[in-house]
Amino acid sequence: MNFEHLVQINDPLNPLVEKMTRDQLWEGLVLRAEQPQLFVLGLDSCTILSRTESTLERELHYGHAVVHDHVTLLPKESVRYDIMATASHVGGSLTMTIEQPDPLQLFLRFEYQTTLPTTEERPADNDVRQTQEIVKSAYRESDIDTVRLIREYILGLNAPNQLH
Repeated sequence: MNFEHLVQINDPLNPLVEKMTRDQLWEGLVLRAEQPQLFVLGLDSCTILSRTESTLERELHYGHAVVHDHVTLLPKESVRYDIMATASHVGGSLTMTIEQPDPLQLFLRFEYQTTLPTTEERPADNDVRQTQEIVKSAYRESDIDTVRLIREYILGLNAPNQLH
């Protein structure tokens, strides 16, 4: 299943939304990659197994379940998570891309590619259609929450080091 959507970061028509810069948004995306337990419900811990200037190899612990992923950072542009499939976890990828069509607007595009079946593959299967809609809704809510948390951490409403 492939799914993508945009979350608006800055709204020039709403003065109540505190503006973020591209650099601040990037800082938040790096924080999410390095300390995902601040952003992901149910994630107990994250161990960074290896690190280069532009990649992270991580081990994520959800109770007894362990998920491995590879994170690719394209500075101030995008973060890509490639999740390794296991017998109990769906593999796939998530790419978060910063989009700035003009100086006043800022968006974050979320693109998911998973191994979940699609309605194109099984058009008559209502369970597949229902599962797709549930997963898309969960992704959308999680992504909105990610942006909310980035806003809190980066704009100083809640310092991450106080949460440990």
